[in-house]
Amino acid sequence: MSCLGVLSTLTVLTLSLWEESGCGAMTLNSVVLRHASGPGVGGEKRGAAVHYPLRRRRSWVWNQFFVLEEYTGDEPLYVGKLHSDMDKGDGQVRYVLSGDGAMSIFSIDEDTGDIHATKRLDREQQAYYTLRAQARDRKTNLPVEPESQFIIKVQDINDNEPKFLDGPYTARVAERSPVGTSVVTVVATDADDPTYGHSARVVYSILQGQPYFSVEPKTGVVRTALPDMDREVRDRYLLVIQAKDMIGQMGGLSGTTTVTVTLTDVNDNPPRFPRKSYQFSVPESVLPSAVVAKIRAVDLDIGQNAEMDYRILDGDGLGTFRILTNPDTQEGLVTLYKMLDYEIKSSYTLRIEASNRYVDTRFLSSGPFSDVTTVRLLVENVNEPPVFSTSVSKMVVSEAVKVGTDVGSVSAHDPDATKSPIRYSIDRQTDIERYFDIDSSSGVIRTNKHLDREIRASHNITIVATESLDPSQVGKAVVVVSVTDINDNAPKFAIEYQPFVCEEVQPGQIIETLSAVDLDEPEKGHRFLFSLTTEGIRNQSFFLRDNNDNTASVLTRRGGFLQREQSLHFLPVVISDSGSPPLSSTNTLTISVCTCDLHGGQRQCSQGALLLLPDGFSTTVAILLTSVLTLLGMLSDLKLCLFRRPEPLLMDDERDIRENIVRYDDEGGGEEDTEAFDMFALRHPHQTQLVSRDTSAELPPIPMPLPLSLPPPFLSETPASRADKNKLFQEFIRDRLQEADVDLTAPPYDSLQTYAFEGNGSAAQSLSSLDSLNSLESEQNYDFLREWGPRFRKLADLYEHQEGGGVVS
Repeated sequence: MSCLGVLSTLTVLTLSLWEESGCGAMTLNSVVLRHASGPGVGGEKRGAAVHYPLRRRRSWVWNQFFVLEEYTGDEPLYVGKLHSDMDKGDGQVRYVLSGDGAMSIFSIDEDTGDIHATKRLDREQQAYYTLRAQARDRKTNLPVEPESQFIIKVQDINDNEPKFLDGPYTARVAERSPVGTSVVTVVATDADDPTYGHSARVVYSILQGQPYFSVEPKTGVVRTALPDMDREVRDRYLLVIQAKDMIGQMGGLSGTTTVTVTLTDVNDNPPRFPRKSYQFSVPESVLPSAVVAKIRAVDLDIGQNAEMDYRILDGDGLGTFRILTNPDTQEGLVTLYKMLDYEIKSSYTLRIEASNRYVDTRFLSSGPFSDVTTVRLLVENVNEPPVFSTSVSKMVVSEAVKVGTDVGSVSAHDPDATKSPIRYSIDRQTDIERYFDIDSSSGVIRTNKHLDREIRASHNITIVATESLDPSQVGKAVVVVSVTDINDNAPKFAIEYQPFVCEEVQPGQIIETLSAVDLDEPEKGHRFLFSLTTEGIRNQSFFLRDNNDNTASVLTRRGGFLQREQSLHFLPVVISDSGSPPLSSTNTLTISVCTCDLHGGQRQCSQGALLLLPDGFSTTVAILLTSVLTLLGMLSDLKLCLFRRPEPLLMDDERDIRENIVRYDDEGGGEEDTEAFDMFALRHPHQTQLVSRDTSAELPPIPMPLPLSLPPPFLSETPASRADKNKLFQEFIRDRLQEADVDLTAPPYDSLQTYAFEGNGSAAQSLSSLDSLNSLESEQNYDFLREWGPRFRKLADLYEHQEGGGVVS
């Protein structure tokens, strides 16, 4: 090989790209390198090699290896050759390769030292490989040269097109921007080696989007290319930008991306009304603040550039209508400011201006950013309801006025030309108790009930006015009637006081402080006066002191109270107000005598002690207290009866006749005969004439079972034993009455029990005491039954024997 240099030490042959004219298409270069441990000694130079005479320890020598990427040949790609001067060509030296990609990507011929790439390489994945080479003795496998490291660098080719990693792009630019305004910068990257050739040198061009936009070839900055681009004409553009490597030369690779450019709005269009005049109809019944018309000026801009303000410039409706802007629709809303009346004015005219709220001074030269239109409003006549002179009226009336007193009056009229008569009434939902009434023609309000401020101090009533010609037309007004106060309530104790006094109390000690309340409300406030009644002034135990601040203090007049002598004391207190005329009330204070501890606290207050009333104490109070104690005793007895639970007087199987009188007019009828008749048959069984009047219905309720047949002592009666018999009869009735009163199981209604009547012809005769008397024994006296009260008056009438066999009922 004429191009192979002979090396004095181990030589590495490298394959390089063609640089200049030489041996064929490639040349093999050799550079002698020292081993890291070898000294630098001069010597003979053959070619590019350095010789070390007398010493055989030499370093590996090679150039940097280069191999082209993306080799697609069928044979392994030759990379270079390793050679050591220890190799005599006799096959005693073999070459070993290790390191990055050894034996997997790169292989070596151990006899010749030739290196080949067995796989296709990609510089963009790995740009270089670091390997180690060594020459060993074939027989002993011992190294004949030290191991050294070398690099195989992958040579780049243009195999990657430029790519826009951030694409596609979106950008915004204001409309009417000057030429050259920057819109966006696009960036393309090329994976090829930027340090070798032009494979990674990119230039930009615009494929779509001209003549509106341009792109700088080297920087990729997209700029506007035309002036006065109008968003209202076209607001969006789609650009296609290309990036090409090899400086854009023929054969270079390229990539593209898109840029969407949106024109943003500027206020370059004034508002304009589509029409020069508008006309609307408005019913006269419309209420103030209602929207009566809507107009809208057109602005081609958007956002805040299209926001407008409307105002009324002039016209005869300037004080009757107002206009405002709807922020959502940018409409002008004409609203009613004052009530309309067709009979007074039937039409209005307004001149309305619409102007932009935000103005761009750059475009003022094109004209004003406002417009004017005319709005005509026609009032429609409607049948209006009655109108009160005032919607809320206030009236005052004293609670002392009589029923039918005039409180005040209201007035309403028909606003229409018909002038219909008005009828007045009260909405009873607002005056359910009917305290007031109103004259349907005049509207005069009068009291219909007695007023009481303490029950209700104010009345809110609704007055209804109705047109006589058209009852569907109704107007309403509110009348507030305030009831003024008079002094019609006497003061009384503020609370229910329960004072007590200790047995060891000293004279002059305050045992209670009293205050009062009054339902009335005088204008100057309450002023109460406290005093004692005549009986209270004579009280030797307590006295009262008015504190002149609407309170009074109860003090002891003496000491040495004893609970066993008198446990309760009563002090009548008179409370007067300052009204005109003044009113007063007497309130009795009950003071308990208690045994107390050292600190004056209650220990024991006997409520069951003997009641000793002071001298001069009223009989009514004494009777009342006695009744209370009696009631307490009855409750105690009732409690004992609950535990005793006596047998009921009426059993379940007994007949409940409920004031029916059962007669037996035949022998042996017994209790099976339940036909009722009057008492005459029982008294005179031998007489056939009966009183036709039914007296059973007039019998008063009898609260206890009363036998009509008396005990045996009553069957045979003599004048000598009459007094004893009467006493025995009273005791018998009293005992049965007490049993019925305490029997909790007795029915809650009155009942009448009868004993059997044997009937005519019986040998035993009648067992009833009703027939034990005849005309000869009429001296029997039952007047004592009348003394028992009204409950026994009817019974006394039944026992009263009249001549002629009649019964007085």
